[in-house]
Amino acid sequence: MTATEIAGWVCGLGLGLMTLLFLFRIVLTWYPQAELHKFPFNLVYWPTEPFLIPVRRVVPPIGGVDISPIIWVGIVTLLRELLVGQQGILRMLA
Repeated sequence: MTATEIAGWVCGLGLGLMTLLFLFRIVLTWYPQAELHKFPFNLVYWPTEPFLIPVRRVVPPIGGVDISPIIWVGIVTLLRELLVGQQGILRMLA
């Protein structure tokens, strides 16, 4: 394997994991009574919260619903497609 293939594999895996964590975060918004600082919810809370805080400052909740995880699912999915998708940058370099 070349360095570009390894970078594409690691990047795809990392971005896929972040997408999954943000999807879990969307589900957790349906349960406001969930204690995000306790196990197992903190496994989703800690890696995603630093990304969500700046978006919450710019985009207010719509109808009382926090849409910042939805925005990040779109951003991460777009990045994954641009980098390691079928015609992604890292795939073309390999």
